[in-house]
Amino acid sequence: MKPILLLLPFIILLTSCSEEKKNDMQETPITTYYLIRHAEKDRTDSTNRDPELTEAGRKRAESWATILKDVDFDIVYSTDYNRTKQTAQPLAEKNKLETIIYDPEKYYNEEFQDKTSGKKVLIVGHSNTTPQFVNAILGEKKYENLDDSENGGLFIVHVLPDGTKTSEVLYFNNY
Repeated sequence: MKPILLLLPFIILLTSCSEEKKNDMQETPITTYYLIRHAEKDRTDSTNRDPELTEAGRKRAESWATILKDVDFDIVYSTDYNRTKQTAQPLAEKNKLETIIYDPEKYYNEEFQDKTSGKKVLIVGHSNTTPQFVNAILGEKKYENLDDSENGGLFIVHVLPDGTKTSEVLYFNNY
C-alpha cells in the first residue's frame, strides 16, 4: 500500500501537467490564412491603374463566397484597389465583416501576427503580393509570383500553436 501512496503525488503531478498542456493548446488555436488574388479586372483601358472587376470577375468573386462558404472568417483584408475590394466584398458580407485595407509593402509584421493570431483570415491581393505574403508567413521563399492570367489560386497557410507552418495551394479555374 505504501508504494502506491508514494506514487500518488507523482501521478497527480503528471495528470495536472498534462491538463495544463492541453489547456495551453486550447488557449492558442490554429491561425489559418486564406490568400487569393483579385478576380478578373477590366483591361480595356491600359492607363487605368485602378480598374473595376469584369463580369467574369464579379462571378469569380461570388464563387469564392461559395467555395469558402463553410469558413467563418474573423477578419477580411484587401489592398486599397477596386478589384481587390470587390473580390473581398462577397465574403466580407457573408461573414458580416468590414474589409480592412492593408499595405502590401508591410506583410507579416508583429502587429499583423498579434491581430490575427488564432483567427481565420482572408487576404486579397495581387499576382505578386499574394505569393510574397504567403512566403512572409512561412518565413521562406516557397512560391513565385502568379501568372497575370491566374485568378483562381487559393493559398491556405496554417500556423500551429507550436509555431509550425504548413501551406497548400488549390486552383479553382472554373466558376
